[in-house]
Amino acid sequence: MKTYLVGGAVRDRLLGIAVKDRDYVVVGATPEEMLHAGYKPVGKDFPVFLHPQTHEEYALARTERKTGRGYHAFAFHTDPGVTLEDDLRRRDLTINAIAEDEHGTLIDPFGGVRDLEAKVLRHVSPAFAEDPVRVLRVARFAARYADRGFRIAEETLALMRGMVADGEVDHLVPERVWAETQKALAEKTPSAFVRALRECGALRVLFAEIDALYGVPQRAEFHPEIDSGVHTEMVVDMAARIAPGDTLVGYCALVHDLGKALTPKDVLPRHVGHEHRGLAPVETVSTRYKVPAEYAALALLVCKLHLLAHTALELRPATVLGLFEQLDAFRRPERVESFLTVCEADKRGRLGQSESAYPQADHLRRAFAAASAIGAKEFVERGLHGPAIGEAMRKARIEAVSAIPR
Repeated sequence: MKTYLVGGAVRDRLLGIAVKDRDYVVVGATPEEMLHAGYKPVGKDFPVFLHPQTHEEYALARTERKTGRGYHAFAFHTDPGVTLEDDLRRRDLTINAIAEDEHGTLIDPFGGVRDLEAKVLRHVSPAFAEDPVRVLRVARFAARYADRGFRIAEETLALMRGMVADGEVDHLVPERVWAETQKALAEKTPSAFVRALRECGALRVLFAEIDALYGVPQRAEFHPEIDSGVHTEMVVDMAARIAPGDTLVGYCALVHDLGKALTPKDVLPRHVGHEHRGLAPVETVSTRYKVPAEYAALALLVCKLHLLAHTALELRPATVLGLFEQLDAFRRPERVESFLTVCEADKRGRLGQSESAYPQADHLRRAFAAASAIGAKEFVERGLHGPAIGEAMRKARIEAVSAIPR
């Protein structure tokens, strides 16, 4: 019985990244021996155990065999005869197929260290093509390491394209697509996730609404980058920059402009009304992937209202208050900051504008603070009742917003 540290812990240490989770592979043991040693079983499909003291995961070395379509269709095999190399061979990327023994010696049968040094994301074996989730995982790793200069190996991209062509990606379950997408939105460069999916053809299958943005022109005076798809990439990266790890902001940034793909060709490059045309595709994407309710709700609001934020300094006070009311901000005040962050990312996610100011956000923050300070108590004390209280509050809030200097 031998134990090896594997996967992300080895990879991240070699990259100089702080190690968060440690996973181990155990070679030469049976489930009964693990239980006798005090390990607690947690694996459903194959034997995985928690260490009795550290609670870190220890999995028995295993092989797998494809039995059908999709990522659930695998039969797993574990016994003391399965070698470490057998186990590493079933992993997705070479950089994730490096092991380390108890003495710190690396076991690297597939050249993972070489690929780390070359900054390449490369599949371990042709078995990569059996699991469609790996298309998403490679795209997510591209998002994680793009800022370090990593690229996807051409032969791996070719394999991913083949998986799309063979229909493997069609069998991904919504929950897994969302889980990988959400993780990618938490990375430094979410645009690399989108680009990787587009390069292999999976974006068209999984997110046709986003894929449709590419090639759609915008007015150069507002969008020097011209292409609506490129703009979306820039916005998600800006969102990741100004709100690191905030996947609610990231998701809203990803889908905020879907209406531009539906603009009639005879009015391009103008996009009058795209904020309303975008509501249906945003709802479609959110429903398809069962995104959390608040993600779905705020994404619709951002799509509908982001142009109001951009023109905040010119809006009438009553319109500003209406913006807050549509956000349901007086009951959900946390929405204001998320909404304004996406709008700032939209404005700065344009060619040459990454460092530009966005005074609209500060103006709306001050306006919301002033409006929020108006409560019902003073009007109740004046003897108002029922609808009269709401009307008086609204009038006072408009006056409070009016007093905010522009």
